[in-house]
Amino acid sequence: MPTAHLSMTKNGSSRDVPLSTRAVETLSGLMQQPDRDPEKVFMVSENAVRLAWDRLRNRIGLENINFHDLRHEGVSRLFEKGLDVMEVSAISGHKTLTMLKRYTHLRAEDLALRLG
Repeated sequence: MPTAHLSMTKNGSSRDVPLSTRAVETLSGLMQQPDRDPEKVFMVSENAVRLAWDRLRNRIGLENINFHDLRHEGVSRLFEKGLDVMEVSAISGHKTLTMLKRYTHLRAEDLALRLG
């Protein structure tokens, strides 16, 4: 199964994370672009990403959402897919259950569906 090695992470520890089929397809497309730096996946600056995020946020009327909120959303969706605590923490990099819980926002409706 394909993985990505993250050498620089928020928690300071490098790790390997699994990649979905869709992620592999997206990354493969990015890597095939002409005139690209083989050491970089994304050919844009941090500032360009921030400005693009701000434009998108304003265009769709979500001024109160931050880019970091996507991490919360991602962790919650991993749990909704049925991954367990250890699996999600291995992907997200959270070292403690307390921190992982701060990032998890499960929807009651989804939990009710799982209960049957």
